[in-house]
Amino acid sequence: MSAEKRPADDDPNDPSVSQSLVKRQNVNASEGALARLNASSNALVQTAPRTSALQAPVMELTGHSGEIFAAKFDPTGNLIASGSMDRSIMLWRTYGDCENYGVLNGHKGAVLDLQWSRDSEILYSASADMHLASWDLTSGTRIRRYIGHEEIINSLDISRRGEEMLVSGSDDSTIGIWDPRTKNAVDYIETEFPITAVAISQAGNEIYTGGIDNDIRVWDLRKKAVVYSLLGHTDTITSLRVSPDSQSLLSYSMDTTARTWDIRPFAPTERHIRTFDGATTGVEQNLLRASWDSEGKKVAAASGDGTVVIWSAQTGKLMYKLPGHRGTVNCAEFSPGKDPILLSASSDRTMLLGELK
Repeated sequence: MSAEKRPADDDPNDPSVSQSLVKRQNVNASEGALARLNASSNALVQTAPRTSALQAPVMELTGHSGEIFAAKFDPTGNLIASGSMDRSIMLWRTYGDCENYGVLNGHKGAVLDLQWSRDSEILYSASADMHLASWDLTSGTRIRRYIGHEEIINSLDISRRGEEMLVSGSDDSTIGIWDPRTKNAVDYIETEFPITAVAISQAGNEIYTGGIDNDIRVWDLRKKAVVYSLLGHTDTITSLRVSPDSQSLLSYSMDTTARTWDIRPFAPTERHIRTFDGATTGVEQNLLRASWDSEGKKVAAASGDGTVVIWSAQTGKLMYKLPGHRGTVNCAEFSPGKDPILLSASSDRTMLLGELK
């Protein structure tokens, strides 16, 4: 489970490089990195106060030979997993050289979503091959393949409390509910439209789903019934995330807006809180992801124009529009650790780790 290392001055466009398991660090004053730092010269980068323990203000992680659709920090923020069109899952260290310390192979289709177990020892993956999988990160082997969905699995979430439970959303218009210890689903909730985004409430009693019908539905897990719907998006829902305090839901849609919603049990009938504008979906029509920072004060959205857009969750004000990628950004993730670090993964087959000022 080791990867070949190449010096940082290799040509990233050389096909022999892109096909290898490569770790490159972007510590030079490249145009993208400079733009992300709002700096105008290499001297400024070197003298700017650092805000994280990253080896450089921006690190570039390369090695996938296809578009990267999913990238997630583990709960500690020290490790990263990425899933790609190339069917592989790569494991990385956040700090130091951002070492690519492992590769997980076994899916027969693109890897579209990932979730870490609470103890960081198991990784769960969702794929276009219609299967979920669990992986032992100590041995690097697949523990189990979960079968039952009949179409592409777009989205995956894991419970935060109690017994570990997985929820999946698929193009077969069903929501799968899984006990990770058994290969067959515990239950399915059948819907009328392909499901493109899922999330589980903090308490584990409700599931949030979005699909190609533009609506977000909130399901009572025990009754398998819709409790209420969140209406307002005008195109496919691509991402759903519960806030760290479990009181709000972040949604992102192909209508190029992100929105926040009040999901407290006794909230007012009008649950819409705020709309965030400034991102684009791009021509690829990928399921672009959005996320909260660890304090619930910022939201970030991947954008089709090669940037990550960050807003204040409280005011809706645009805080950053971070360039650096040469293709659609498919996901944007804040580190769950103390450092203000943002991870972005792109169709350009690279990931960027950057510290925020």
